[in-house]
Amino acid sequence: MKYNENELCIHYENCGGCSIQHLDYNEQIKAKQENLLKIFAEEELDIDKFEKIIESPKIFEYRNNMEFSFGDLKKGGKLQLGMHPRGKRYDVVTVDSCILVDQDFRKILNIIIDYCRENNFKKYHVKLREGFLRNLVIRKGINTGEVIVNLITTSQQNHDFSPLLKRINNLDLKGELVGFLQTINDNFSDQVVCEEMIVYQGRKYFYDKLLDKKFKIDSLSFFQTNTLGAEVLYKEAKKYIKNPDAKTIYDLYCGSGTISQSIADNAKKIYGIDIDEEAINRARENADLNNVSNTYYIAGDVLEKIEVLAEKPDLIIIDPPRPGINPKALNKIAQTNSKEILYISCNPKTLARDLKEFKLHNYKLQKFKAVDMFPHTKHLEVISLLKKA
Repeated sequence: MKYNENELCIHYENCGGCSIQHLDYNEQIKAKQENLLKIFAEEELDIDKFEKIIESPKIFEYRNNMEFSFGDLKKGGKLQLGMHPRGKRYDVVTVDSCILVDQDFRKILNIIIDYCRENNFKKYHVKLREGFLRNLVIRKGINTGEVIVNLITTSQQNHDFSPLLKRINNLDLKGELVGFLQTINDNFSDQVVCEEMIVYQGRKYFYDKLLDKKFKIDSLSFFQTNTLGAEVLYKEAKKYIKNPDAKTIYDLYCGSGTISQSIADNAKKIYGIDIDEEAINRARENADLNNVSNTYYIAGDVLEKIEVLAEKPDLIIIDPPRPGINPKALNKIAQTNSKEILYISCNPKTLARDLKEFKLHNYKLQKFKAVDMFPHTKHLEVISLLKKA
């Protein structure tokens, strides 16, 4: 599919995936900066410490991960596979020409929705708790070309998806299909929960590279959605770390270890903590993969596990989920008396709230900057450096 970057996506009016695509990209950047500074000012943080906002390397076809939903636009209507329209949680519009992802995503989505319509599969109805199809997750290593496809269904119907796999294998993809999976999810929530996984072909993980490091990523695990943007984010974060080789670093909410292994691999020691045991296992594998031998990873709640570390940190790297840091965990983090805290966040509101709390523990905001990881949406990543007064 060809598209003009000066034209709106054909799905924009009906799809809730993008919210500000109607604005020129320069205007998007300006609006995001103004909003960030307004949020910080409301929490009485020093906005004079703001350095800059950095644009995404690509503003189209930048996403490496999309979770599409099965559904319909009206009761009993034609099966759809795509995104929820703005403000409509239960409706779904097919986005077979989405320009946030590349042609491999679009081709795979088209093949799958056609196949599911041909077989008259029914969407999963959240309220009735009936139906077969729930989600489609497609992920791609932007720097490796590896593609993994994960079809999320309930257990309410048995079906052999081998004919669908054959069709996908016949597609002319720019990347390489390294895994085709079916995840069984009977959980009542909207979140994708793996209760059973069927591997039809290949493996349930893929590889991608960030800067000079290679990472193994599970089909459902967290990884920054904008690979090229993440490389910018990590390069900018690394500029805030002085003399890492002399530092003991805590990497909190570390996930699969991408941040610390990318920007502080030459630290004296790195202690990573994350509540997701599978993510910790991946962090250990990635450390071996990248020959990073100074890492020690612990599975558990930051609130509890930070107390078991005998060696005190010189620097703490924090990259929590969107809700930010649990207040009790924040107190424990502050009580380590780390000289510096590097706080990376995808949610300026919870970041500002947490920075205000750190201020009460005598941590002073030194500087902060933003990286636009999510063009055409209101979201962005913020990097902030705190020092103990």
